[in-house]
Amino acid sequence: MVREAVSTWFGAFLLDGGKVVRSFPCPQDATAIRERMALRRAGELTPEDERLVGEAAGTDVGTRDRRLADRGLRFDLRLRGSVDPTTVGLGPRLLRDPLVEEADRALHAGWDPSIHVQEAVRAMTDLDHIRNLLGERVGSWNSRDAPETDPGDHAAAARRLLEDLTPASGLSPPDPSLARARRRLAETYWSIESVRSDLDKAIEETVPRQCPNLSALLGPALAARMLAQAGGLDRMSRMPSSTIQVLGAERAFFEHLRGRAPPPRHGLLFLHPRIQSAGRTERGRLARALAGKTAIAARLDRNGAPLDPDLAREFENRASVIRTNPRRRGAARSRSPLHRAAQHR
Repeated sequence: MVREAVSTWFGAFLLDGGKVVRSFPCPQDATAIRERMALRRAGELTPEDERLVGEAAGTDVGTRDRRLADRGLRFDLRLRGSVDPTTVGLGPRLLRDPLVEEADRALHAGWDPSIHVQEAVRAMTDLDHIRNLLGERVGSWNSRDAPETDPGDHAAAARRLLEDLTPASGLSPPDPSLARARRRLAETYWSIESVRSDLDKAIEETVPRQCPNLSALLGPALAARMLAQAGGLDRMSRMPSSTIQVLGAERAFFEHLRGRAPPPRHGLLFLHPRIQSAGRTERGRLARALAGKTAIAARLDRNGAPLDPDLAREFENRASVIRTNPRRRGAARSRSPLHRAAQHR
């Protein structure tokens, strides 16, 4: 018969041929269960586990629990023994309160306040799309009875309709209700513009407080977009600089992996003024240097560190060196895929 040690939230058990031959049940109260859950989560042994290991020491007892295997038991992933809590007089209702409390603790521990910045950035993207569609309609409708105006100037068209500056003519809407509806459409355009402006101002005020190092290095607007693209400050702080460098260029990166395009040199980091104003042969090195500093800034902000002015200064120094030592065009990066196998994909 195979002897197996099984550790659960309600105790530790020794099984022989799948039957419980020795049991060390946990006390039947929520506090004790919560304490044992914390010990198991930290990778430590519960009092019941220690009693089981002490009794099984020196015998051929297997386990699939690495915590028990580290204390001398034989590790075997093929073991599948299990114990039903009802066999020791426990029901699932006893576990409910500790699990709810544990879920609440994990939610607060894993909460990333930058989620609100991400939602603001995504809301701005949605509003930009809606504003462009609505602006095209406002400009087109305004040009029907004001042919001399530019239908592409959406703001001017909306202002003209809102201020009722369009001269009455035979081309104007014959029904007053249509004219009123068109004014409401212009009001909606300006309402969207106002909300978008409020979101932009809120990001400009919030990001420097939540992420001072990222904001100082990239600027609040670009830092917010990088956070939204990365999926939050916590995820961004665990990313290598090579991943941060191509954030926002995922499609181009996967096209490169398929052997259809050269590797992208930058993603959203291209919006940084230093990279935008640089020559084509310098952008890759500038993006790589900025990505390295961005990775450091994200880790500092994630751990609540104060503003480090040296990050921006060091990047500026590196940018000056790259500007004064431009790469020759013949020494530019090869346009072939990173790996030969990519050519056959």
